[in-house]
Amino acid sequence: MILGLTRSWSLAGYVITAILLLPLLALIVQATLPDEAVFSHLFNTVLPTYIFNSLILMLLVGLGSLIIALPAAWFIARCEFPGRRYFQWLLLLPLAMPAYIVAYVYTDMLDYAGPVQRALRAWFEWQTPHDYYFPAIRSIGGAAIVLSLVLFPYIYLLARTAFMEQSSNLLHASKVMGCGPWRSFWRLALPMARPALAVGVALVAMETAADFATVSYFAVPTLTTAVYDTWLGYGSLTAAAKLSAIMLLVVFCMVGVERFARRKQQLFQKQARLDESDRYHLTAVKAWTAWGYCIGLLTLSFLLPFAILCGYAVDYFAESWDIRFWQYSLNSLYIAAIVSAVCVVLAVVLMFLRRVSPRSSDHLASRLSSTGYALPGTVLAIGVLVPLTYIDFAINDVMDWMGAQGPGLLFTGSIFTLIFAFCVRFVAIAIGSLENSYKRISPSLDMASITLGQSPMQLLRRVHLPLLRKGMFAGALLVFIESMKELPAALLLRPIGFENLATYVFQFVSDEKLEHGALAAIVIVMVGLIPLIYLNRSLEQSH
Repeated sequence: MILGLTRSWSLAGYVITAILLLPLLALIVQATLPDEAVFSHLFNTVLPTYIFNSLILMLLVGLGSLIIALPAAWFIARCEFPGRRYFQWLLLLPLAMPAYIVAYVYTDMLDYAGPVQRALRAWFEWQTPHDYYFPAIRSIGGAAIVLSLVLFPYIYLLARTAFMEQSSNLLHASKVMGCGPWRSFWRLALPMARPALAVGVALVAMETAADFATVSYFAVPTLTTAVYDTWLGYGSLTAAAKLSAIMLLVVFCMVGVERFARRKQQLFQKQARLDESDRYHLTAVKAWTAWGYCIGLLTLSFLLPFAILCGYAVDYFAESWDIRFWQYSLNSLYIAAIVSAVCVVLAVVLMFLRRVSPRSSDHLASRLSSTGYALPGTVLAIGVLVPLTYIDFAINDVMDWMGAQGPGLLFTGSIFTLIFAFCVRFVAIAIGSLENSYKRISPSLDMASITLGQSPMQLLRRVHLPLLRKGMFAGALLVFIESMKELPAALLLRPIGFENLATYVFQFVSDEKLEHGALAAIVIVMVGLIPLIYLNRSLEQSH
């Protein structure tokens, strides 16, 4: 720790934290204001349904993702079978596929007029819907299945890592005691992986709570769609803020319950590198069962939707390849580039402050800056719009008082609002990436720099930044991709006439014309594959 750290660094950290917390504080203040009876009407009519649907959907997606991710994680981590080396990174690909695109593809396939039901009617000579029963894809169950197929890699990745990091000595001991693969998994590996599984389920539940496009397309009323409809339909920002506060309460309660459940759980195990001799070598039927499960899961969650997208893109290439596609692609690229650069700079300042400052308040500032990632996009949009609208009006009032013409909607009428919202939400990703990189830098380097008379700025520039380049690149890359994919905040905060690839594709999905936006959707997916490949390479190097 550097005791001679100048106050300017601490002040910079406090200012950054205050700016990043401004949307959350503004949202809480706005939620305490009275409204024009809109919230009371919602509370007495549809709000219980919104809350019930949100909780049920989170439960179904969490359980569904856990059920389909666990076998895949165990096969990859502890078993040897044909294709295991490739499946360990291929099963991460669904994260690159936006859920609402998968929702459209499966709805188009499984709806009454889709090819599956048409084939069933032709084969069995059914004439009307009364002749047979087929589950409704546009339902809360259908939304849960689609979201589970897209979000299960969160649990798969954490569970796979947990299984791989479990001591091989414990596995050998279980074999000596007569435990086969199933008993070893159920009695030893699964309980030890519980912390990772709890974190994974919590992440999936929060992503489910934040989803807007999928539930909107399936016409499932949740708190996320309620915020959107209340703001744009009823025109009540205060009522939307109250609903957003309820969503925040649900999210924070989930995080609290997950941590409370693990408060007394401690695992102590001697780490031992896992090699091929420690894995169960599957043969014959068992090997093909593991292969079939992995390829089936990969096909349903990524290969099939992506292949259909490619087919759409080829068939409608002439309609898609136009000036709008290029303009919206450039909009997405430069917004994402600005956001990733700003987030990395902010993360460097906050993490450097946490690294070298002896004050606990400086450490708290950097941790509070990450809370924006817990805000769903619709909630974040409310929190961002409230203070920036107030600032816009204040600037115009001052200009009018001075006898000059005001600038109008300086912030809320430009892309600044969108960039600010993305930075608030995604700076946590850059902070997390740099935090992992800082753990690999020995404190002795800091002490040596102090001994040589280096200032904090010189320490950062000459020692830390060269060693943080890999973490900074990873953080910038992840923020870039998340900014390309973010939809709810972009829908609500984009200036009039401004579109990016995410909003462009969603408009086609809403109009049941994804075929015309398939090329843009493929760009989003392909860009999303970059950090997944990078992540897998990093994991392979660490194991």
